[in-house]
This record gives sequence, structure tokens and C-alpha cells, in this order.
Amino acid sequence: MIACLSIPGFELKAALRRSPSLALRPAALAPEPVGEPLIGPVTGAAEALGVRPGMRLGEALATCPALALVDRDPAAAELAWEEIVRALEDAGFAVEAAALGIAYFETRGVERLYGGIEPALRRALGAVGPAWDARIGAAGRRFAALAAASVAKPAQLLVVRDEEVGTFLAPLPLTLLPLERQRYEELEALGVRKLGQLAGLPGGAVAERLGPDGRRAWSLARGGAAARVRGRRPPAELAETLEFPEAVGNELTLRRALGALVETVVARPERRDRFVRKVALGARLVGGGSWRRSLTLREPCADADRIRVALAPRLAELPSPVLELRVELVELTAPAGRQLELLAAGAEDRSRLSEGLRQVRASTGPGSVCTVVEVAPWSRIPESRALFVPRDD
Repeated sequence: MIACLSIPGFELKAALRRSPSLALRPAALAPEPVGEPLIGPVTGAAEALGVRPGMRLGEALATCPALALVDRDPAAAELAWEEIVRALEDAGFAVEAAALGIAYFETRGVERLYGGIEPALRRALGAVGPAWDARIGAAGRRFAALAAASVAKPAQLLVVRDEEVGTFLAPLPLTLLPLERQRYEELEALGVRKLGQLAGLPGGAVAERLGPDGRRAWSLARGGAAARVRGRRPPAELAETLEFPEAVGNELTLRRALGALVETVVARPERRDRFVRKVALGARLVGGGSWRRSLTLREPCADADRIRVALAPRLAELPSPVLELRVELVELTAPAGRQLELLAAGAEDRSRLSEGLRQVRASTGPGSVCTVVEVAPWSRIPESRALFVPRDD
């Protein structure tokens, strides 16, 4: 079975570790520095007063004038999530982290070790610990496991058998589907508010009205396609930090500091002859918050100048002066050279193709590389002639 670990409001909970007293008060994660002023996850006390995640800041403050805004701390959230994933891996699970607060793992390899599926899932909950209010859902397919984890209560295990998937999904709301807000409103205007109502519609009609996104949502409402869980590669854990004696907001100074950090971390002996595929730039900001951006290089390299040039534009996104700057080598290639080969006419370089696919997955997440499979070439509806199937190689 595929299990899904879910920690709702994970970023808020990670930020509240610096001020745990706010967890019992009406509080919400502050909006992003750029973009629309929408608040993030909220505490239970704020939700009881009518504040909801995704509200505009003005509306939230009008609903609850005593609402406390918690500064975002992405660096702390990444560190806390890494601790949770490692705890699961130490318990014997191969973990695929989908997002902060959501991870998938298979139980097939550890059921015999722990004496069944439920003892294995309890072991996973124990590895996470009680402080995060985690919940786990398990099913034969990924979306069903995610739906089970979404409706489970804190510290609860919810296992959905294959024969129960349709009955379990039918009464759940459409908000579990990865759709744009406009699509939700369009479906509600048609009287479709539950997954079971969407699953009962003809797939061709849904594709004709809503396009490929609607067709995928319709497939998920019926349980989704079977997909393997890919355990992650161990992180590189190479990082360098520079702490300033006072807050720095001058971009020229930050660029020079960035160049020094990149040269130092690339020269670390632990890197050896491996190339850098993914790098992250983080900062500790004035006021206690943090900032973090990651970047996947188009082509893995070990040239400090190229990495510095790729990261330098990110400095313009800093929302406030910096007390500490940090560069991390998140993902490295295997210790092998990049000698190119002469290929015969018509031959396909499978190694270079696989390397490119790995870079895309590292940048956009698992499931982002798909293959077009023709299923109904005779259909008059273009969206029904082919499906996107995740590519496994």
C-alpha cells in the first residue's frame, strides 16, 4: 500500500517553534513579501473566530482584529521537514517528499518487519513525534492515500482498502483536487460539489468542458492512476554560512559575500569530483524571519563563477536587510565525468536523456515528466484521444 503523511499548516507550526505561546492565540502565517496579500495557515483559535487560510490580509484583520501575524521562516521549515523525513528513513521507509508537510512512502517492504500495515504506520507516526499533529492515510493509490490523510484526525491512521475507494471518495469535497479556483466555481455552478458527483460524469464530457485539467481531476475522483513511490536521494549536506556584524542591505556587498561563499563551498573536499545539480540560497533577516530560494542548474557543473552568476539575481528578491547569508549544495551528481560520446546516426543517448529528466524532476517535483499515450485515436474529442502518463525512467 501507499501511505501519505500529512501535517496541515506545517510552515506555520515550524515558524511557531520560535514563539510557542502564539499557538494558543489567534495567529496566521504572514503573506508572502511579493504577490497578493493572502495569509497562510492559521491556528485553531483563529479558525474558530472565522479566519481561513487564503483570506486577504485586510479581510482577516477585519474578521479578527486581535489576529497575530507570524513571520515566514522557510529556512526553519526546511530544517524541520528534513528532520522528519530523516526520522522516517531511519525507521526503514523510503520517503518521497511531495511538499512541505506531505510525504509518500510504501509499506510493502516493512510490513513484515513491523508485523502488518497498521503497526508499520504507527511506527511511522512514532518516528514523526506527537508535536506535529501528523496524520497518515493509506490506500492502493496515491490520491486516495492523500484524501485519507486529509480527512484523518491528528495522530490517526486511516486505511482505505481497494474495494472501499469509490465509497470513501464519493462524499469528499472537490477542494481535494488540484484545480484552479475558477474550475471549482464552474463545477459548483453545475451542481457538482463532491468527488462522487464528478466521478459519475462521463469522462469525455468533463474533458470537453474543462480540458486536460478537468480530465485529470475526473480521473483522480475515481481513485487516480497507480504510481510508484520513489525514495529520495540523500541530500548533499554541503553548506557555508557568513554572518555579518550588522544588517546588510547593499546589493554589492551581498554579491561579494555570495561569491566568497560559493567559492568556499565548491572547494570543499567533500564535493570531490561531483558536479552541482541543485543549489539553495538562504538568509536570516532582520526581525527574526528567514528567506530561502532554490535553483536547479540547467547543466550540472562545478564552476564557482557559473553558480554565482546563476544565484546573483535571487539577491534582488530579498525583502529586508540580511544578518546571515547561506549557500547550500542541495543535490550533487554521481562521481563520474561528463565525457561526451560520438553516436551512430539514429541512436538515442539514454544516459543524457535520463540526466535531463532528473534535472526536470528536481526542479518541478515528481510526476512532472509525462508521456503522451494514445488511448482513443478514433475519438472526435481531442482531449480524449490521448492521456498524460507519468514517466518512470
